[in-house]
Amino acid sequence: MNEPIARLRALRSVELRTVACPESVDFYTEIWGLRTVEQDNDVAWLRGSGAQHHVLQLTAAERNGLGRISFAVSDPAEVDAAARRLEQLGIPVLEGPGPVADAGGGYGLRFADIEGRVVELLAGTYAVAELGRHDAVPVGVTHVVLNTVDIDAAVAFYTSVLGMRVSDWSEHQMAFLRCNSDHHSIAFNQAGWTSVNHVAYEMPSVDHFMRGIGRLRHSGVTPLWGPGRHGPGDNTFSYFADPAGLVCEYTSGIAQVDEDRWLCRVWRRIPELSDTWGTAGPPSQQTRTHMAGIADPGAFERFPELREQIPGAVGSTEIGTAVRVAAAGKY
Repeated sequence: MNEPIARLRALRSVELRTVACPESVDFYTEIWGLRTVEQDNDVAWLRGSGAQHHVLQLTAAERNGLGRISFAVSDPAEVDAAARRLEQLGIPVLEGPGPVADAGGGYGLRFADIEGRVVELLAGTYAVAELGRHDAVPVGVTHVVLNTVDIDAAVAFYTSVLGMRVSDWSEHQMAFLRCNSDHHSIAFNQAGWTSVNHVAYEMPSVDHFMRGIGRLRHSGVTPLWGPGRHGPGDNTFSYFADPAGLVCEYTSGIAQVDEDRWLCRVWRRIPELSDTWGTAGPPSQQTRTHMAGIADPGAFERFPELREQIPGAVGSTEIGTAVRVAAAGKY
């Protein structure tokens, strides 16, 4: 198995491309609980109550999609090492390695995964003073669920290239991957096209979680699905649609993984395990439609040549060694 390009410390932030940028900025700041750090005409950077400079970037676009996923690594030297490893693997670097000009600063690089999602590795980013955790607002982003057309290849890439570990499966429909002790930072959902399924925001406790839902209800925003508690991950959940129709989730109490003791399991996809509280019921067709999103070619739209350059890319003629080995069940 190939050596991962870096050791991921945490999911740092997510960029969403949105058809309703001004309305979404208002939603996430006035109702959801984030705060604006910086804002330009077509871009806004929003923070939670934690120390991250921003956890969500909203960028105006002609259609909804995922802009990029940013992971924290330890230092600039690890970013440089990751660039060398990507070159060895034949995976093109889109930007960097070097100082980042975007809000939040730091030293980083960007590359595309096998379905065109842009992944960013960052070190030395700006920090902000924590706001305290008395209000029912998110600390930050805790996980992102991604729709994939090939769950085995997606899992293989993120485990072999990025060093993530599989915590659990939900039959062969979903895979939950971790980069630290949190049960999952990324999850993949087998689907008809590549897109972002939802972004989850950590609430400090179940009490904060419920009070946050109450605040949204008082603002006339009701859940698409929830509240409830998932079996895989053991986290609470309540899903909502933002003004662009993208799905956001309040969650709390994610399971913590002891690397020496954790055993990956395959969960059955039954209502009693999708929601162990039994309060949410099954997700509606409206919820499923929002979570499906629309087909998102990501970086492949801007750089069509990437499909042939990235080993194992969806639609390419070459299947990379790492993907072949991992998909054979050896990750």
